[in-house]
Amino acid sequence: MLTTYLKPMYRTEKNGRLPFLSIVLALLISCLFPSLSSAQNSPNLGKTSQLMEAAKSAIADSEYEQANYYFRQIIESNAAIPSEMPYYFAETLYELGQYDNSANFLQKYLQINGHTAENYKQAKELESQLEEPLQAIASCELCDYKGYRYEVCPTCHGSKQIEQECHYCKGHGIVGCSRCKGTGIVTKKNVFDITEYYQCSRCEGHGKLTCPVCEGSLSEISPCRTCSGFGKIKSDQICDHQEHQAHESKTESEEKVIGTESIFNNQ
Repeated sequence: MLTTYLKPMYRTEKNGRLPFLSIVLALLISCLFPSLSSAQNSPNLGKTSQLMEAAKSAIADSEYEQANYYFRQIIESNAAIPSEMPYYFAETLYELGQYDNSANFLQKYLQINGHTAENYKQAKELESQLEEPLQAIASCELCDYKGYRYEVCPTCHGSKQIEQECHYCKGHGIVGCSRCKGTGIVTKKNVFDITEYYQCSRCEGHGKLTCPVCEGSLSEISPCRTCSGFGKIKSDQICDHQEHQAHESKTESEEKVIGTESIFNNQ
């Protein structure tokens, strides 16, 4: 009997229609497990709320490094970001001395929420507080535009230029002849449209020439490629805008700073 029942079911499926049994099973699954598919696709909002509360608690205890960690966890979770999080993150970054990043998140917060923001008044106060440190960064020659301190280039040691491998011949001292394309032979058609072959007069048939940049010395004096001729490279230290003596050790707070530039750019 079961065989007799399944035969017409198979025929209807081959004719392009859904079998009745498949429809019944789908309805049963949707009734018995209504949250099965939605649970797989919806973000873990509960965890985001927990991380947000943990971050706010860390801020209240002045544990800004810990708050920074929680905020990064929220962003990396790819869940919906709470509307007030950019403000609290901006406050945290301000306390960590990352003023440029703080200003970026604060601007994002005000753009998204406007005058209706829960922390609008505090955000405007923080905006005013950021003016002085941002101005200090802009006028400081010891750090980049984001406030990270420069350090002497380890390659050229601040000299900006250095003897290094010739960029033109890649340290070989010779280059291929462009006239004969490295073959040593050039061709020319005569009046009878017949191709004639001649030795290249430029390379004298060798197909190669002495490098015109290093003149065969394999190296050149040119702007340092590590620092692009600047003599300095950016470090991960927050600048205090003060001259330091050589070999001065980093402070504990500087060593713990976690950069957030890439996070903001991915928003």
